[in-house]
Amino acid sequence: MKRIFFLSITLSVLLISCESIPEAQFYTNTVKPEVGQEVFFTNDSHNAKSFDWDFGDGFRSNEENPVHIFSGTGSFEVILNITSKSGDEDKASLIIDVLIPTLLEIEVREYTDEYTVADASVYLYSSITDWDNQNNIIAEGFTDKDGIVVFSGLEPYGYYVDVNEIDHNNYDLRDYDYMTYIRTPDVLPNKINRFIAWVDYVGNAKGLVSGTRRLVIKKIDRNQAIKRQPGLDQGTYGWEELYNRRVNKPAR
Repeated sequence: MKRIFFLSITLSVLLISCESIPEAQFYTNTVKPEVGQEVFFTNDSHNAKSFDWDFGDGFRSNEENPVHIFSGTGSFEVILNITSKSGDEDKASLIIDVLIPTLLEIEVREYTDEYTVADASVYLYSSITDWDNQNNIIAEGFTDKDGIVVFSGLEPYGYYVDVNEIDHNNYDLRDYDYMTYIRTPDVLPNKINRFIAWVDYVGNAKGLVSGTRRLVIKKIDRNQAIKRQPGLDQGTYGWEELYNRRVNKPAR
């Protein structure tokens, strides 16, 4: 009887000891997020009473399942340190590679004299049919003083660009060559995608008449040469400034 009693006590002690040993582990919804993208951390630890997250970018959290947004690019070691009821600790870590955001910079320029156009309404559509009917807008914004509007969070497709300003639009260019002047190239993820939206000076063309766009008042003779488009690495601004100028900022 004494042996059985002693064995029972020993097993109980061992079970209690095993149950109190903390084991840290976690996983995320992505290990390659973009700047500004929410990263969800799921805590899968055992025997933990408290949690201490170090995201490697100067920010910490004591939540059990935190959500974090990285504001800079690079590789960050995320460390989770847990503490059990008995005060024992354990930790786990994971490398997160943060990529530059996917950006589409659209610069609006007049076709003939190539000056930039500020305060122009810019709309993005997924198809030329939607562009024609002005349905299902993907994103919208206004050009700044430099004639630039920046969109972020776009899917990797080509977009049809509608530009409308009190004295400028690109409606005649749609009929001239919409695949060149209206549709952007396919947006490449984690790149600065740049597109020049050429427009005509038409004079007081803003607004709608009887549900349709106003007719272009001034027809432009087109040169044979295709107007230039910038390359991926061409442009005045880097991703940080363009990201801060974007019009469709993700919710924080």
